[in-house]
Amino acid sequence: MVRDSAIVAYRNLLTILRVPTLLVTATIQPLMFVFLFAYIFGASLGGSQYREFLLAGIFTQTVAFNAAFTTVGLANDLHKGIIDRMRTLPMSRLAVLMGRTLSDLVVNILALAVMVACGYVVGWRINGAIMDAVLAFGVILLFAFAMSWVGAITGLMSPSVEVAQSAGLIWLFPLTFISSAFISGETLPGPLRTVAAWNPITAVSAAGRKLFGNGSPPSFTPATGWPADHCVEYSALCSLGILAIAVPMALLQYRKVASH
Repeated sequence: MVRDSAIVAYRNLLTILRVPTLLVTATIQPLMFVFLFAYIFGASLGGSQYREFLLAGIFTQTVAFNAAFTTVGLANDLHKGIIDRMRTLPMSRLAVLMGRTLSDLVVNILALAVMVACGYVVGWRINGAIMDAVLAFGVILLFAFAMSWVGAITGLMSPSVEVAQSAGLIWLFPLTFISSAFISGETLPGPLRTVAAWNPITAVSAAGRKLFGNGSPPSFTPATGWPADHCVEYSALCSLGILAIAVPMALLQYRKVASH
């Protein structure tokens, strides 16, 4: 299964190497969000201190949105008959999905590298220990891997590539913005504040800020409660919980579409 997964991942990465414009969405769009929030909204939210606060949220948003790569890639393979071709080969069914999610994990690593460089341009710095920063990137990439499996389910359930492109964003936008990725969740109205406090996007963003040593602007009300106090542990639990649910569901859906 490991060898089959590596071959499928290599095949997906070769596609990106031959069509590098596929990386535009993974890199240009987050750059736009950085400059939009840092210099248009950020000026009234805390200036340079807000830019330090912002980057962990941008990292988290970027890997969450990149789940669309898995969604569209699988939908494309499905409707071009590549999944049918793989099904006739003596290979593990899990390898098709594992190869896709692993190749998209590589895309996320490249996107994070671009975001880190952009962060240094706008004034973001890693103020904590190096090992804490490594742990922060590990937490973010674990979340990226989990979100790719959710994207796999969406791609396998989409009736066409066009539907897959829009279906991936329908749930990602509210998940991303009802959180503390870009603002203080304490400013949200009652029910939304509770949703934001337990949102995995909030937990991963807060874990990144904590481990990078990035503080909040003085005007932001500090978050309280168990998810905020244990953001690193909670973000890891969320990612593992998503994997525990999404991997079996994706395999079940793969068997369903492959049997047609």
